[in-house]
Amino acid sequence: MLLAEVAQATQRLADAGVPSPRFDAEELAAFVHGVKRGELHSVVDEEFDARYWETVARREAREPLQHITGRVFFRYLELQVGPGVFVPRPETESVVGWAIDAVRAMDVVEPLIVDLCSGSGAIALAMAQEVPRSRVHAVELSEDALTWTRRNAEGSRVTVHRGDALTALPDFDGQVDLVISNPPYIPLTEWEYVAPEARDHDPQMALFSGEDGLDTIRGIERTAHRLLRPGGLVVVEHADTQGGQVPWIFSEEAGWADAADHPDLNKRPRFATARKALP
Repeated sequence: MLLAEVAQATQRLADAGVPSPRFDAEELAAFVHGVKRGELHSVVDEEFDARYWETVARREAREPLQHITGRVFFRYLELQVGPGVFVPRPETESVVGWAIDAVRAMDVVEPLIVDLCSGSGAIALAMAQEVPRSRVHAVELSEDALTWTRRNAEGSRVTVHRGDALTALPDFDGQVDLVISNPPYIPLTEWEYVAPEARDHDPQMALFSGEDGLDTIRGIERTAHRLLRPGGLVVVEHADTQGGQVPWIFSEEAGWADAADHPDLNKRPRFATARKALP
C-alpha cells in the first residue's frame, strides 16, 4: 500500500512543479514512517501513517523538503535545518570536495580554515570532519541562521563566530591557509526567476547580493586577501551564469595568482579559486 501511496504522491508533486517528485515523495514517506528510503517496501499496510499526506501537501505548496523533515544530508553529514537558515544544495558538495583535496595537499600539519557566510555550518563541518587536524572557524552574521550553525556545530571542532564576512576575524590576518564561502550571489533582477523553495523560504540575505549578484563576493575577495597567508587559497561558490566574471575579481593587480573557475558535477561553472600571491 505504501508504495502505491508514494506513486500517487509522486504524481501530485510532479503536477505541482516540484523538481524531484519521486525522490521527495519517497523521502517524506521514509521520514514519516521512521525508515530509510530503501526500506519503504518493509512498511506493511497496517502501519501506514496518514500524516504522510500532510507532509505531501506541504511539499505540494513548495515548502522545502528539508524544512518538513528538519534535516539535510551533505557529504557525510546529517544536518538540522529549518526556517531562518539557507538549505545547503548538492552543488556545494563539489566545491567542498575541491577545497578538502587542496588542504590535504598543503604541507601544513594543522591547517587553519575559515568558512564565511556559514549558514547551517555545512561547509565548516565537512572540512573539519574530512581534514581531521584542521582548525575550522565558521562566520555567520544572521542571528536566525546562527541558531542552526551552533546547533549543528555542537560537539564538533568547529568554532562559530557571529560576524560580518567583510570584517571578520581580524586576529587571524595573514595566518589562514584556506578561506571558503558559499555567499549570496543572485542578482536582485533575477528575483522572479528564483524557485519558490528558495525565494519564499531561504533567508533573503543568503540569496541576493546587489544588481549583478557579485557585491558580497567582491567583499570576500578583500577579506580573504587580508586573512590568508601568502600562498593561501580562497574558494568561492557562484552562480553557473557568473563563471566568466568571478575569477576576474581575484586579479593579479589585487594580489592574487592562479585565479580559475571550476565546474560542478553537471559540468556547469560553479566556483572560483585563487592563491594569494607570494611577496
